[in-house]
Amino acid sequence: MFDYLLTEEQLSFREEVRELVKWVPREMILAMDRDEIKFPKEFLKEAARRSLFGIRYPREWGGRGMDWVTTCMALEEVGTLGYEFACVFGVGAELVCDAIVLHGTDELKEKYVRPLLNGDLFAAECLTEPTGGSDFFGSRSRAEDKGDYFLLNGQKRFIVGGEGADFFLVYAVTDPSVRPQEGITAFVVERGPGVKTKYLYGLMGCRGGGTARLVFRDVKVPRANIVGKLNGGYDVFNTMMIPERLGTAAMTIGAARPALEIATGYTSRRKAFGQVINRFQGVSFQVAEAAMLLDAARSLVYATARAVDAKLNHRRIRRMVSETKKFVTESCQKVVHNSMQVLGGIGYTNILPVERISRDIRLASIWTGSNEVMSMIVAHEWYREYHQKKAAEQARNYAADAEEAFAEEEIIYE
Repeated sequence: MFDYLLTEEQLSFREEVRELVKWVPREMILAMDRDEIKFPKEFLKEAARRSLFGIRYPREWGGRGMDWVTTCMALEEVGTLGYEFACVFGVGAELVCDAIVLHGTDELKEKYVRPLLNGDLFAAECLTEPTGGSDFFGSRSRAEDKGDYFLLNGQKRFIVGGEGADFFLVYAVTDPSVRPQEGITAFVVERGPGVKTKYLYGLMGCRGGGTARLVFRDVKVPRANIVGKLNGGYDVFNTMMIPERLGTAAMTIGAARPALEIATGYTSRRKAFGQVINRFQGVSFQVAEAAMLLDAARSLVYATARAVDAKLNHRRIRRMVSETKKFVTESCQKVVHNSMQVLGGIGYTNILPVERISRDIRLASIWTGSNEVMSMIVAHEWYREYHQKKAAEQARNYAADAEEAFAEEEIIYE
């Protein structure tokens, strides 16, 4: 951790999170990976009992009133338990809450945020559908306006907490006659009549989080449960991309950290060819690369968190969050790869947890928007920024700083 970037208050809060991490019994981690625990309510209730939920939200609703830097620090610490612990920790108390706190009415906050942060209710976000993952605007779920309520029909899949959550943040089309950006609405939907957990997925990793497919059949959703405005789901979605993707980056660092620590300890003691193997460059250089990538990843997370806290231009934030999610998740996957490589055969067994970490962390570059989508966003925003600066004549013409810069016939564009 970069302690020198944290205040005394943040360091004190980190110790509270670390106490939670110490509290989690080994058997809970193993039972989740065996899918014996379908959804870790005991863990979430304990986190709530310690007032660790809602880090960025006002104290009046049960939060801690802190910032994004603190949130990222906490998600990294929770992630050291295992990627899925950070997933379920973040999805309800740091994601669904975000939507209601930023866009919901006081009535919604009182009804859902306070009990969620108290550990009395659990929440999940319903975004992905069977016909589309990253294609948010391809939603086929429909909510028909019936006056005092909406009639919701559709399906959502890969929902963390689909098994176990008490209510859901659901996006559905409410006006199919307009552009998708103008006709989607976000709702709070309680588990009840018409809401069915249809399929619980057998996952490669990240088990024990109740990841399921949900089916909504003629579900009556009160009009008061609209989050934001009618047909204003795109605005909610835009703000959700920050906690989804920046939160993912922070927790991925935590998930990778134990793998590097285990590899460092092992290679400091393991002997081959008459000496400790960390004296071989083939080993120590891989550990060095992993340490470098972990530090670089954390630096980018903290820089982006500070940018979000400073409320920079939304489009700049969009680019920074997207490149952070891509760089950090891919770097951390490399950290785990290098760690397993220097462990050799023993790293491929369940004698050490690195094989589980490797399975879990593979999700990081897929969910909350694939890394290919992150590249699309970064490219789009980078080119837009470049042309804006050029049009405003704010940037130096670096192409002119060459001896033959004005040999115009030699630079061919068409």
